[in-house]
Amino acid sequence: MNRILSKQSLLLSLSLFNARAFSPSNLIAHPSSGSLNRFQIRKQLLRAISSRGGGLNSQVIAMDAAVGIGAGEKLERMKAVMKNCGVDAYIIPSDDPHLSEYVPAAYMRRGYLTDFHGSAGTALVLSDQAACVAKDIDGGDHRGAYLWTDSRYFNEASLRLDDKHWRLMKQGQPKVPSIPKFLSDLAADYFKSNGVAFKVGIDPYVHSASFAKELSEAFEKAAEDVEVEASNGDDETSPVIAEIDTLNGQSNLVDSVWTDRPELPRNHFRVHPMKYAGMTVSDKVEKIRSEMTEKKATLAVFGALDDVAYLFNVRCMGDIETCPVGLAYATITHDQVTLYCDAEKVQSKEVSDHLNEAKITIKPYEDVVSDIKDHVSSNKRNKVWLDLTRSNYAVSRVIPASSLIDAQNAVTPMKACKNSAEMEGMRRAHIVDGAAMAHFMAWLEHTLIVEGRSVSEVEIDEVLTGYRAKQPGFNEVSFPTIAGVGSNGAIVHYRAAEGSDLLKHLDRTQPILIDSGGQYEYGTTDVTRTWHFGENPSEEFKEMYTRVLKGNIALDTMVFPENTPGFVLDVFARKSLWEAGKDYGHGTGHGVGAALNVHEGPHGISPRWTNKEFLKKGMVTSNEPGFYDDGNFGIRIENLLEIVDVNGSNSDDNAANGDEPPMKKQKTEEKKFFKFDKLTMIPIQQNLINLDLMTDTELDWLDTYHEEILQKVSPLLEDGSPAKNWLVKSCAKIERK
Repeated sequence: MNRILSKQSLLLSLSLFNARAFSPSNLIAHPSSGSLNRFQIRKQLLRAISSRGGGLNSQVIAMDAAVGIGAGEKLERMKAVMKNCGVDAYIIPSDDPHLSEYVPAAYMRRGYLTDFHGSAGTALVLSDQAACVAKDIDGGDHRGAYLWTDSRYFNEASLRLDDKHWRLMKQGQPKVPSIPKFLSDLAADYFKSNGVAFKVGIDPYVHSASFAKELSEAFEKAAEDVEVEASNGDDETSPVIAEIDTLNGQSNLVDSVWTDRPELPRNHFRVHPMKYAGMTVSDKVEKIRSEMTEKKATLAVFGALDDVAYLFNVRCMGDIETCPVGLAYATITHDQVTLYCDAEKVQSKEVSDHLNEAKITIKPYEDVVSDIKDHVSSNKRNKVWLDLTRSNYAVSRVIPASSLIDAQNAVTPMKACKNSAEMEGMRRAHIVDGAAMAHFMAWLEHTLIVEGRSVSEVEIDEVLTGYRAKQPGFNEVSFPTIAGVGSNGAIVHYRAAEGSDLLKHLDRTQPILIDSGGQYEYGTTDVTRTWHFGENPSEEFKEMYTRVLKGNIALDTMVFPENTPGFVLDVFARKSLWEAGKDYGHGTGHGVGAALNVHEGPHGISPRWTNKEFLKKGMVTSNEPGFYDDGNFGIRIENLLEIVDVNGSNSDDNAANGDEPPMKKQKTEEKKFFKFDKLTMIPIQQNLINLDLMTDTELDWLDTYHEEILQKVSPLLEDGSPAKNWLVKSCAKIERK
């Protein structure tokens, strides 16, 4: 039965939405005679969200709860569409056509279908016939719907998914196959049972080229096994047991179910000034063309949104929540540079003049695939340089293998190794961010301790964002704030929302983990602190807090030689936890963009030895060990670090923007060594530290760090203000035993 909602409720909800206080409970609180059904309500609300930039993920969550669109109903509709298209399975990833981590609301198809809105996850829906075969394989009692996600989201996904309809596949865990392995095994059994090929539908625009290749190879391997089993090797031809069906360019099948899908955003680009960019568009293009010549490439393609924004020195707020990038592609030949985007994005005179000066051609967003195809077909000698790990399948499949140069694109190392202007902006951003945090912490302590009032996780998010918004050059938060009280702190990527059953209030009896950051015109920040305002935190909590801090210090103080990949350093952040038989499931560090995405490659610090990218001067990385006791609390301490020479800072541009010359064999005494300098300027809570576990060297590190914070941040705070008083108190020398 459709839930009937009033027009009065709609108007109330829209007004609350505009005030950033939308709650599903408000939506149904005022029944009246004039009513709209749930789908009309949701459509109008989604239009409002789209007009605000198209990325307000938490509002989408709230609306689904408000209008009562159930998981079972969505799946039944999805299976009906699949049946009409003749596919046995359909894969729904988290991605947009640019493989972005955060995507516009229009591309939140996996979130819409599953009600799980974490940033990482892939859904798989099977036809009823295929689901019966799958049950025979794994014995699962489900309706042929699966969600794969990683360890960051196991807890959240378990809470969000309707387990009557969805099965959580905890990727990386024992006996949990990858999607290609699961589907290839299923295809083999399906073929044996039915004698026909198993058809897997995908939208080529939202799947990576590398995933499509992996899936195809898995099917080929399974076919070989079926052929050997059937003929004992007598027949050299393997049967076609599975097909990847792109449905002849038909729109994504979820869109047939998601009838009120929001429109794509069309926010305007703005120029990123040279004082922050540090390198002109023309210089970047010249460098790329030089590398194209070395690789004998006639066309270079860039699909990742941060690559495009970096290349053209432009930014855009609103297309993707918290990310200063706009929907666009770019290509470079030896005589033309092309930006593919909606015409509305480049209408301002400032942007138009900026792009004209760099001789950039503007073409419609939709033309990129056909233009690449035309370039390849125009001359069989033409070669396309494309990074398959950062490209969708729709782009890659029009390039024959003989015309493809699959390699890391030229922008990736340029963007990762910041020049002096970019690093200066990053340092400034972290200092003003420290001032914002001082104001916030003074308010939070006063509210909890002096007023004796508890504070909701949502209010904490809003107040912290408000203090950041007062800082010069602030544009937006750099990712959705994680403010997890008590057990919510153990949900690694938790996001508070009004009306959620998970929502908690902070008081003096529980800790809170706050992971937050800001997008400033000149830099990007990301910081995590865990706080406890009670007089007697448990000894277990203090021990784990101290071990996490020791891991942070151990990585921070590392000195390492050139040609060192991040996985080599990861163990130092975990050592103290390992000594207590503890660990954490996420990586220790990720790259961060300069006034760009808060998560940036190619480097990282994690146990994954497959990432062999060397850590280089000018790179920025996070340092964020943690500990999570599910159902009780979470602890994480995160600073951003810049990589500098041991004997100096990153003050010159000789090695910036990926310009380091190829490494030569050197004697040990000639080898370069690097270290980390801290960017984050926010104190560590001292009364949570178990001093018995700390060495004098570690305590010296803490005092030195707090002195630096006080020196850099206090000039931004008014003498005698609560914020400055809090900062001075928090940066006092630690009392040692």
